[in-house]
Amino acid sequence: MRTSLLWPALAALALSGCSVGHTEYSRAALQHVDMSVTGIPTVLGLGVLGTTIPLTPEYSLTAAHVATTAVQRVKAYHPYCDVAIIYHKNDPKTLVKFRKSAIGEPIKMYGYSFISAMPVESNGVNLARTAINNHWNKKPCVAMATNAGVVQGMSGGAVYNADQTMAGVIVGYSHEIDNVRSGKTVLKDVSLYIPYGEFRTWLETNIGQTPETTPDHA
Repeated sequence: MRTSLLWPALAALALSGCSVGHTEYSRAALQHVDMSVTGIPTVLGLGVLGTTIPLTPEYSLTAAHVATTAVQRVKAYHPYCDVAIIYHKNDPKTLVKFRKSAIGEPIKMYGYSFISAMPVESNGVNLARTAINNHWNKKPCVAMATNAGVVQGMSGGAVYNADQTMAGVIVGYSHEIDNVRSGKTVLKDVSLYIPYGEFRTWLETNIGQTPETTPDHA
């Protein structure tokens, strides 16, 4: 398996509108994520819907842009990545296991569709690491681009490795990623998530523990 690769590229992050790739209804998603909704999600866009991830019995993890509209109280926002911890009562047995995911490794995404308000999932592979330039993501935050499908509403959802460890948090998608130096498009229609390695230390600081499995990929 290849080691970590950082494209000299920049993704323009899309948080609304259409989608990329294929997603399908998933009963398994109910075991990995919860719905966060303010108002009534409809095709007319009346309301805001996102996804949250049960993390411990007291906390859930989500995208920062989802946390701003969530009814749950926010414990902490990441200083430069689109990730946040919210207070949420979960199953007492909840304890997510994390592992960094490598380029070329298969992943699965879980979340909720804004249009249908149903749990969905998608499958794909990690393609490349890329910077994101928007209000929620700043240097030195780096996202992982994948070919897994994403639909509006999945932001804040979970990305899982094949061994059922969590690899990161879904933050959106981009229709193209351009190389900063050459200006050429290097990837098209990709989903984007913040990998565990980007928020590991912050998570440890704010919840006092970070369950992790080994081995750990670079």
